Amino acid sequence: MTRGGRAVGVTAAALLAGGVAGAADVEPDARRSGADFMAPETRAMQADDASNPGMLWVLEGERLWAEPAGPEGRACATCHGDAARTMRGVAARYPAFDNGSDRPVDLAGRIDQCRQARQGAPPLARESDPLLALTAYVAHQSRGMPVAPPGDTRLDPFRENGRRLFQQPLGQLGLACANCHDERWDGRLGGAPITQAHPTAYPLYRLEWQALGSLQRRLRNCMAGVRAEPLPFGAPELIELELHLMQRAAGMPMETPGVRP
Repeated sequence: MTRGGRAVGVTAAALLAGGVAGAADVEPDARRSGADFMAPETRAMQADDASNPGMLWVLEGERLWAEPAGPEGRACATCHGDAARTMRGVAARYPAFDNGSDRPVDLAGRIDQCRQARQGAPPLARESDPLLALTAYVAHQSRGMPVAPPGDTRLDPFRENGRRLFQQPLGQLGLACANCHDERWDGRLGGAPITQAHPTAYPLYRLEWQALGSLQRRLRNCMAGVRAEPLPFGAPELIELELHLMQRAAGMPMETPGVRP
C-alpha cells in the first residue's frame, strides 16, 4: 500500500527505527473512520443491523434498561425514560468530569455508578456482558451524531495526560500509540490494517474476539502487543487516553456498535 507516494507496509523493526513519536496528530481533513480500513464484507456487516453481531448486545442492553434492579425495583428507564430520546448524544460527550471523584469518568463507569447510587444495584464488572450491553445500548442512541468532547476546563489536565500517554513509548518494543496511528496509518502490521485510532464505534464486535468489547480491552491488547504490562480495566490512565482519542475524533460520527476483524 502507498500513501503520499511512499510505501507504508510496516514491520516492528521499521517502527522501532522511527524512535519516539512526534507530537502531530492526524490532520483533520485526513481523518477516517476505522471502518474505512476494513474489508468490504466487514463494512457491510457493520452497516446492516440484521447482520451486525454487536446488535445482540444492544438488544440485551435495551432489555436491561427496562429491567428493575436493586432493592427498590427501579430500572434505568424509571428515571431516564425512553433512551432513544434521553440518551441521544450522551455517548458523544464522554468521558466527562465526575464531581464525586474530581476526575473524568467514561460512559461505562457512569452507567455502573448510576446503577449503584440510584438503584442500589451491585456493581457490574468491567467487560462483563451486562455492562457492555448497557453501554452499547446507550452509545447506540448517538449513532450518526458527531463526537462532541466537553469543553469543561477541569478535563484539560487529564486530556493532556492522555495526549502524553499516546506519545509515550511503551514496553519492551519501546513503541508509542502514535508510532502506528499517527505515523504509519494506512499501512499494515502483522497482516492487520493500521487505523487512526478513532474510538467512534465502541463498544464494538471483533471477529477475533467473537464478542463485543470495550475500547479499554483494545487498548490493553495494544499494550500487550508492544510487550508492556496492560493497565487494569478502569485505570485512570485508560480513561485519560480515551479523553485524548475522543478529542482527536471531534466532529466524526458515532458508529456503535462497530465491527472489526
